Amino acid sequence: MASANTSFDPTQYLADKDAPIAKLSAKKFFDQLTEKEKLYAHYFSKAGHWGSRAVLRSVSPESEKIFDLILQIHKEVSGNYDDYFKLKSIDSNIIKSYLEYSSQILANLGNYKSFGDSKFIPRISIEEFQNLIDSINNDEISKSFKSIKNSIYSLDDKISMLGSPEDGHVSGYYLNVVSKIEGEAVDSALAKHGIMPENIRVSKIDDSNFIVHVASSFISNATGYYPEKINFKIKNGKDASLTFKFGDHSKEFTKIVENLELAKKFAANENQVKMLENYIASFMTGSMNCHYQSQIHWVKDIKPTVETNIGFIETYRDYLGTKGEWECLVAMVNKERTAKFGELVSNAKDFISDLPWDKRYEKDVFTPPDFTSLEVLTFAGSGCPAGINIPNYDKIRINIGFKNVSLGNVLSAKSSKEPISFIEDNIQDLYEKYRVEAFEVQVGIHELLGHGTGKLMMELDDGSFNFDINNKPLGLNGKPITTYYKKGETWGSKFGSIAGSYEECRAESVAMFLGTNRKLLEIFGYKTKQEQDDIIYVMYVSMCRAGLLSMEFYDPKHGKWGQAHCQARYAILKNYLDAGNGLVSLDYTKEDFSDLTLKVDRSKISTIGQESIGEFLNKLHVYKCSGNVEEGSEFYVKQTSIPDELLKFRDIILKKKLPRKQLVQANTIVENGEVVCKEYEESCVGMIDSFAEREC
Repeated sequence: MASANTSFDPTQYLADKDAPIAKLSAKKFFDQLTEKEKLYAHYFSKAGHWGSRAVLRSVSPESEKIFDLILQIHKEVSGNYDDYFKLKSIDSNIIKSYLEYSSQILANLGNYKSFGDSKFIPRISIEEFQNLIDSINNDEISKSFKSIKNSIYSLDDKISMLGSPEDGHVSGYYLNVVSKIEGEAVDSALAKHGIMPENIRVSKIDDSNFIVHVASSFISNATGYYPEKINFKIKNGKDASLTFKFGDHSKEFTKIVENLELAKKFAANENQVKMLENYIASFMTGSMNCHYQSQIHWVKDIKPTVETNIGFIETYRDYLGTKGEWECLVAMVNKERTAKFGELVSNAKDFISDLPWDKRYEKDVFTPPDFTSLEVLTFAGSGCPAGINIPNYDKIRINIGFKNVSLGNVLSAKSSKEPISFIEDNIQDLYEKYRVEAFEVQVGIHELLGHGTGKLMMELDDGSFNFDINNKPLGLNGKPITTYYKKGETWGSKFGSIAGSYEECRAESVAMFLGTNRKLLEIFGYKTKQEQDDIIYVMYVSMCRAGLLSMEFYDPKHGKWGQAHCQARYAILKNYLDAGNGLVSLDYTKEDFSDLTLKVDRSKISTIGQESIGEFLNKLHVYKCSGNVEEGSEFYVKQTSIPDELLKFRDIILKKKLPRKQLVQANTIVENGEVVCKEYEESCVGMIDSFAEREC
């Protein structure tokens, strides 16, 4: 690695300045709901927001205290924008920087970026922050700040990233220093007892004794299947044991259960009732088995008017890739956009047959999922995605199905025209014209035909196999595969910390491979060859630019990626660069790379581009489906290790980085027996207002 890029630069961790803030507008679609549907959405949203503190606690020890401090200050100054600037003797620039930091804390639900997992600190000094606190003249606020001010500003090359506590990084999933070997041993011990780890955190009493903290409203074991104690061995052969402590986030989970009980009164059908009953049982007892059952009923709830999902869903932010982050989605269907996706689902089999792998690596029967375009009312979590494909339980996906959703108002949310770095001036207008449309195509393919495809070669619980064990499919070496998923093994447990990023890369690669299919583009409404060519070109430019910008989220000193999607997009950029022949190039003339420009030769997309992404995708897919963790991991780690000739661009990427857009979400309030949707202004104070006026 280039030594110039390995020094620690604290200025890159300053909170974003002038970050665009956009309203996640949902009122139009919410107001079209019946009163029953509005009440269902209202109580489900409240349940979701009550889980916000579980997110804060899973990020860093100080995140929840910073969150509380921000709301304390907001209440003291009456929540009025002008009142912030009336604080005695405080410069307006200091107030502005404080508000920008506060807004970013709330948008990310913690002091680490949800997209990148890197810490951010205020753009004001600790002394300036202290003066601001003193000017408020409130003892409780002063006491709160004193308890966390050092944590707010603490920063070095290790604390700056989420990751393994053993390596000095930060993780709220481990309440003290649990080593990687110990953490993996705990996960393995739980798996052997059929206990899923998404809703746990881990602490260590000593080198041989561990506590698994289970999220539940009950503070005692009511699951019916958790043992009192599990004895196990750590990889080094040492004997160890773990016990369970229930009631992690008990106060909040009690409120979650209360609101889901109220939501159940307004459920639209029996599937929703059963889904909610299992959610409630899961969040009361801590049983992930009940959550598993909830997702079966959720998948069977086809085309609801109000779509919802809740729980510890994605495992990207646990460096071991097993513990989940709290999320809650509440959204309304956009019927016009959904019709477009319905046609995509109807033709899915034809598109899947075009994918570059042996049909034996594909499901025997493709069950078309429920694929809808949604307008988000609530996304309680550390960041709102543009599309979702869940559940993540492999057996449900294989045997029952899954759902895909595209989040329309997330895709289209804009605060203003945002400058586009690293692309040629002569394509700026074309890029601006089609980037939302190209992204919608990419997300649709990614979620449905990316995450929705593939068959894991598995040994089933009864000892049989879901593939012909006597006529195994061929691996990349042309010989029958020798690896598969043994009983109890899952994609996540087998591929561990790289699983999330690897799968995102596979899904993104499917999108790039099929995004050139003109029949598919016609479904999205692009009928002429010229328009299709422009969409394909912008999709290529957008993906390659995303891969370039992803280097921001790579820690060169530790060789560590901070964001799963970024690692995935870099891998795709690297594939296109390696394809050569001028398909993708990075041009510059200045020594400081300040004129660095990404160029894509659109005349070579259908040949060199298509061939290279097909070969790359086939490798990702075969390694995953055959459970070839050794070769698959080696391939992916090598693909995402940044060589010096590319790492040299990281400094200019950091200098030119644009702040990530923050989304202000609405609240629902019951007034005079009716549910009202209240939206907030697109500002830092609007963001703080939205949190101050909801229960969490």
